[in-house]
Amino acid sequence: MSFQTYPSALLEATVNEFAKLPGIGRKTALRLVLYLLRQPTSDVEKFGNTLLRLKHEIHYCKECHNISDTDVCSICADRGRDRAIICVVENIKDVMSIENTQQYKGLYHVLGGIISPMEGIGPSDLEIESLIERVSQKGGIQEIFLALSPTMEGDTTAYYIYRKLAPFSIAITTIARGIAIGNELEYADEITLGRSIVNRTVFTY
Repeated sequence: MSFQTYPSALLEATVNEFAKLPGIGRKTALRLVLYLLRQPTSDVEKFGNTLLRLKHEIHYCKECHNISDTDVCSICADRGRDRAIICVVENIKDVMSIENTQQYKGLYHVLGGIISPMEGIGPSDLEIESLIERVSQKGGIQEIFLALSPTMEGDTTAYYIYRKLAPFSIAITTIARGIAIGNELEYADEITLGRSIVNRTVFTY
């Protein structure tokens, strides 16, 4: 195994931080850091300040837990959305994927993950109880649309939510199986995902 020798401890420390990002190896991290060093100071300051603002100023919608610039995201605040249906997704990327299909006009609920015993993620680690509270406290909800990836973990999470929602008189639907079993939702093409949303089916187990 070869080891990289750095001419500067600060350079090495910066490379180490970049290498913590997913999909970024040490060689790529070094290339990115050296690129930033060649840029005007004002551009690098803008880059750094944007990251700091992202961390300090970003909000999570108090209704659906989507990322937002305000306490309530633009989707939840949009009175033109169908408030009778809530689409349950694993993460913010799934909200973006579904919105890109332009086939869904209801509200969302972001779980922040899926149940995965192998990774130590249980129901209490997710925004499941807040979903139950939304259904129990807000009138007019007629459908919960479970748009979770058709993986073992996604199906386990969907079944858990299905059992928790059983006492309520609402329809529980899921994406049509145009999405291949075992595929992550974010990697589905927009046409397939859009058709799966339009043709969603009653959730059964």
